[in-house]
Amino acid sequence: MYSLTVCDHIMIAHSFRGAEFGPAQRLHGATYAVEAEFRAPALDALGLLIDIGLARTELRRILDVLDYRNLDEATEFAGRNTTTEVVAQHVWEQLGAACRAGTLGDGGKRVAALKVTLRESPLAWAAYEGALA
Repeated sequence: MYSLTVCDHIMIAHSFRGAEFGPAQRLHGATYAVEAEFRAPALDALGLLIDIGLARTELRRILDVLDYRNLDEATEFAGRNTTTEVVAQHVWEQLGAACRAGTLGDGGKRVAALKVTLRESPLAWAAYEGALA
């Protein structure tokens, strides 16, 4: 299986519901380094899995919707805690849809699996991954 990863980052604000979160129940900020790893069993005739430029552009487009926002006010997360895991899944869903829609070119249509990792610090990160149908 081949893989290609592109990276970017976002800065968000949010709070959590639930005593388990302690002080994180209060509004706070987070900066996430975001990695999107595209996987496919074969390369195209040029030896590419996916066009890096298209992948970076699409990742940035998806992240622009979240960047510098209070996720507590975002309708796409209504009723959910915006944990690192939940935000990773959201980005995964958006990138997966872009692959299937052809936004990432023919290479995107061949992507078999996708992994999105959000690094909150050098000590902690979360990811969401899965096969694309």
